[in-house]
Amino acid sequence: MSQPLIELQNLTKYFDVGKDAKLHAVDGVSLTINQGETLGVVGESGCGKSTLGRTVLKLHEPTSGKIFFEGKDITGYKKKQVHTIRQDMQMIFQDPYSSLNPRMSVQDLIAEPLLINKVCQNKTEVFDKVAELMETVGLAERLSSAYPHELDGGRRQRIGVARALALNPKFIVCDEPVSALDVSIQAQILNLLMDLQDERNLTYMFITHDLSVVRHISDQIAVMYLGKCVELCSSKELFKNPLHPYTKALLSAIPVPSIEMRGKKPHIIKGEVTSPVNPKPGCRFAARCPLASDECRGCDIPFEEIEPGHFVSCCKVKK
Repeated sequence: MSQPLIELQNLTKYFDVGKDAKLHAVDGVSLTINQGETLGVVGESGCGKSTLGRTVLKLHEPTSGKIFFEGKDITGYKKKQVHTIRQDMQMIFQDPYSSLNPRMSVQDLIAEPLLINKVCQNKTEVFDKVAELMETVGLAERLSSAYPHELDGGRRQRIGVARALALNPKFIVCDEPVSALDVSIQAQILNLLMDLQDERNLTYMFITHDLSVVRHISDQIAVMYLGKCVELCSSKELFKNPLHPYTKALLSAIPVPSIEMRGKKPHIIKGEVTSPVNPKPGCRFAARCPLASDECRGCDIPFEEIEPGHFVSCCKVKK
């Protein structure tokens, strides 16, 4: 059985947005990611997906809670200590253009992490490694002197993948890596990521708002809403047996190319989104939930294992 590579215990990240006002971007998230597996993190814009990924990588300092990497508590690591684990934890960013320095060539962009971390003995070794990485991600050698503005989105994102792979990491946060790409290119990048995972036993946190994509690539899926993880289970179980009302609404919005489904209307979420700034105790989805009652308000809803391996935060779902 795979061992947990990443474990989060009650992780929170708050941002100061005014006097005595804190935005609860990530609020009490607990989960594990096993070695060689992919955890998909889904939810609408503003739910805290990207902040969660950045906090796990220590790009944001957590407000409270614990982060374990390979069984070691890295929560309190300072800058020098984080540098020692940085080679093992990398990130692929959402926008393949703004994440690249427009003044650097493809060769220089991929070589940058190698030079900063001094993993090669000389320039020849650096260029050999760059050539190997370009081949790995499907970039032609003739593009080594090209600049980001000369390339399409798919090739730019391949540079991002190559940069993430340069230091042979064990864990990669993929922050919506295909959302800015055409559908045909999305499939190529997804297949590349899955092939690399098989070859290198990589572990992914795959952040996206596209449930069709996350179903294709994930072993486990965590559904987030306003900083809270409201449901967590295997990918197969989530699509077969969603329990949280928010998850059901998300799944009903997936387009189905079927004549039989033409008359079926998606479940539309109504109501006002609760403010994530100093939120009151209770279910944060209650204001938009058709099942909400007084029981859902006034006190926080525990994140419980309703079925084996299936965790839900909802007082309307019973064991």
